[in-house]
Amino acid sequence: MTGSSTQGIKTVLHPVSDLATAKAVYAALLGVPPQTDESYYVGFEAAGQHIGLVPGGGPQGMTAPVAYWHVPDIEAKLAEVTAAGAAVKEPVRDVGGGRLVATVTDPDGNVLGLLQDR
Repeated sequence: MTGSSTQGIKTVLHPVSDLATAKAVYAALLGVPPQTDESYYVGFEAAGQHIGLVPGGGPQGMTAPVAYWHVPDIEAKLAEVTAAGAAVKEPVRDVGGGRLVATVTDPDGNVLGLLQDR
């Protein structure tokens, strides 16, 4: 795609078993302290990327990192990718602050995230 599209991977969430240790490792790796530091989520902002740590894979049961493509219209993109052969894993939901997320699986079972900020 060309032009002024705002789509791109800007958020990657990682399931972690030990939040405190993971937080130390990612802080050392990224060279910045977490911007969000809660018992249920730790988030870092570094070089235009958001890296999130989700203890135990969170309520969505993540077992591997999930990259989130930032899109201007999540419902339209969800319809487009499912029409192309993806399957909805988690339908669109609001995770706070007007941020909408959804996940789909590609034909090989890889989980892909979609994210729309209001």
